[in-house]
Amino acid sequence: MTLQIESSLFPFFRPKGVVIVGASQNPTKLGFGLARNLVQSGYQGAVHFVNPKGGTLLERPIYPTIAAVPNPADLAILLIPAAYVPQGLVECGQRGIQAVIIASGGFRETGPEGAELEDQCLRIALDYNMRLIGPNCIGLLDTHFPIDTTFLPPPGPTPGNVAFISHSGAICAAVIDWARGQGFGLSQLVSLGNQLDVRETDVLASVAADPHTRVITLYLEGISDGRRFVRTAAQVTREKPVLALKVGRYASGQRAVASHTGALAGSEAAFDAAFRRAGVIRADTSEELFDWARALAWCTLPRGRRVAVLTNAGGPGVATADALEAHGLQLADLHAQTKEGLWQFLPPAASVQNPVDLLASASPEEYARSLRLLLEDEGVDSVIVIFPPPPMYTAGGIARAIIPIIYTAGKPVIVAVLGERMIQEAVEYFRAARVVEYRFPERAAAALAVLTQRAEYLARAPETPQRIADVSPERVHHALRQRPDAAEKAGFLPQEVVNEMLAAYGLVTPRIGLATTAVAAAQLADEMGYPVALKVASPDISHKSDVGGVRLNLLNADQVQGAFMEMMEKVGTAVPDAHIAGIHVQRMIPQGQEVIIGAVQDPQFGPMVMFGSGGVEVEGLKDVTFALAPLTRTEAEGMLGRTWAGRKLQGFRNIPAADQEAVIDAILRLGQLAADFPQVQEVEINPLRVMEVGQGAFAVDARAKIT
Repeated sequence: MTLQIESSLFPFFRPKGVVIVGASQNPTKLGFGLARNLVQSGYQGAVHFVNPKGGTLLERPIYPTIAAVPNPADLAILLIPAAYVPQGLVECGQRGIQAVIIASGGFRETGPEGAELEDQCLRIALDYNMRLIGPNCIGLLDTHFPIDTTFLPPPGPTPGNVAFISHSGAICAAVIDWARGQGFGLSQLVSLGNQLDVRETDVLASVAADPHTRVITLYLEGISDGRRFVRTAAQVTREKPVLALKVGRYASGQRAVASHTGALAGSEAAFDAAFRRAGVIRADTSEELFDWARALAWCTLPRGRRVAVLTNAGGPGVATADALEAHGLQLADLHAQTKEGLWQFLPPAASVQNPVDLLASASPEEYARSLRLLLEDEGVDSVIVIFPPPPMYTAGGIARAIIPIIYTAGKPVIVAVLGERMIQEAVEYFRAARVVEYRFPERAAAALAVLTQRAEYLARAPETPQRIADVSPERVHHALRQRPDAAEKAGFLPQEVVNEMLAAYGLVTPRIGLATTAVAAAQLADEMGYPVALKVASPDISHKSDVGGVRLNLLNADQVQGAFMEMMEKVGTAVPDAHIAGIHVQRMIPQGQEVIIGAVQDPQFGPMVMFGSGGVEVEGLKDVTFALAPLTRTEAEGMLGRTWAGRKLQGFRNIPAADQEAVIDAILRLGQLAADFPQVQEVEINPLRVMEVGQGAFAVDARAKIT
């Protein structure tokens, strides 16, 4: 992908002339702050002010109307009362301005009248082929172009290489001030506001096209078009890292679900799956977002997961080792020559095992020599350097000694300098040299894990899901057309239709039959062979075992007939209003490991597949993970690796290894089914019983719901 600014957005990012409508001579007004920021930013294009009162502002004339503004003028910022914005847009359109930032508030965020006002603005924009950012936003800025179309208080951000795209305007001011205090700068900042027209996906590639931007950070309250976002972000992340903080994760709405899969497939599971598919790194906090952005902007990427820890205190070294393991990293095994080199100048009480403990008396020279040796070790992929305020030397002295080594290293070095006031000199040195430093080792380990995640992502060749050849959509279409009218209202499919649908996509189901009498059930069992299971057939009962609707390991006809009559009585008492079609008779499958696989249609991101611990454990353990469908084999393998259910398939203690290949195949096939049939709202196999290696997997119980 060649990153470039979208043509219709070019005037936002590279305008030749900017018009501020609502510029004010009053220093207490936002219109004054906006004019001041634009002029003081160093913007080299034409600057025009508009206000009916006329006059001058910052030694420039104030024009009474937009029509009176001279050329060039290709970007306008409207900072006027909401009621006047539609007319302002008309005047911009008549003037030929095709990019407008609506900084005014008072729109959809205020209620129905504001929403109608937004709709009116959008209609005007479409009439004039005009692009809009906002309303209810603070605009954008670029520290290198440069331009500042915000009304935020000075000073603005220092030039840097981290871009910030935000749905929230309020957080932008805080981020600018915080970034300045943390010693890193911003390349671009884009506030999107209500996203009437231009949205996060629209600006993502354009921001990535900026040569000064090395990392893109996103503050998201949602995503407007999930599938388009995934496609665009997947292209961008191959060129530049993208970090996202998605807020509102516990405010998802409730909806009726027919399965465990539907119950667990909340919006956050969808965002996790979407970010994973797109290569977007998700942060849980604002601090993580910029901690990681700074590391990605300033550090080289590691070649592997082996980390050396260099410290002058044992406690922080142990804490770092714990944090590294928690993030899936490992302490490097130091080569013998590295240890011998360390022994040549370290005191006898020092430890040359990893973590390397130099002791509290460590000098700047000892830090520098030790760091050089660790970086030269071929078994070391990265280094974390830790020091609280040293008792015999200054923290600044250690910083000065190790910065030249870090600066020329071909491996990432992250510093955890513990403390606050006594380390400020060292912090200033590190920030001036663009060396990543944190206050605690846990933050350093987390940042290093993100660097490793980024390196491994780039090392994997991009994959495209491959369509499975031996599936039959025609059989599914035929089966869906045959469903009885009784299933129409509830949306649940009869068991026979579900099994036919799964079989059409190569998912193996045990033989099953529907009986309406005890005698018929026994006849079916005799034909199938024993042992058999009985399961109540009802579209109104989601969890059969909870109401006495399942009986297992029935060994003869008498047991089948007795169980049939007992089940009908129990279920009828427990769920008197349920429609019961009969009892399903199913051949029992030998014991094996039980997992769950399912699929749902997410309104934002489309079909998703779930995998995890099955049987009765699914909602209790919540050992599940989701991926967008259809999947690649690598994604299916990743689902196994992220869950205990998947790792257990390799064998654990007295549990023999099971057929992982059969599970991966089932996940891929169910994902293809969900992608091919969006009308299948939910489908779940629970349990999928997995036999020993090479013996396959069986969909013991399955249910599905259609829209």
